[in-house]
Amino acid sequence: MLARPLRFLVFLAGCLFTVIGVIGLILPGLPGTVFLILAAWCFARSSPRFEWWLLHHPRLGPPVKTWRERGAIAPRIKAIAIGSMALSWGLVWLTAPPIAIALSGIAIAASALYVGTRPGA
Repeated sequence: MLARPLRFLVFLAGCLFTVIGVIGLILPGLPGTVFLILAAWCFARSSPRFEWWLLHHPRLGPPVKTWRERGAIAPRIKAIAIGSMALSWGLVWLTAPPIAIALSGIAIAASALYVGTRPGA
C-alpha cells in the first residue's frame, strides 16, 4: 500500500473521478466509464472499502468489472467515445494551428484505434 499522505491524495482523486464518472453517465458526450475505471484504480491503492463499494454498485460497478475481467467496452460506449474524439478533433481543426491539428489527430487516431479494438462487452 502507498504511504499515508500519498494514499490520501489517491483516495481524493478516486472520489473526484467517481463524481466525474457519475456526471458522465448523465451527460451525453462525457465518458463516465473511463472515470469510473480510474476511480477503481485509485481506490484499489487507497481504500479497499471504497473499491468494493464501486465494484458492487448496481449501476456503476458492471462496466468497471467488465473492463477488469476482459478489457471489454460496450459497443454503445465505444461509439460514444470515438464520436467524442472525432468531435474534439474537429474543434481542434477549426481553432488550432496546423502542428496542433496534426499532433492531436495522431493522438486521437491512436486512442480511437485502441478503443475500437477492445472486445465488446
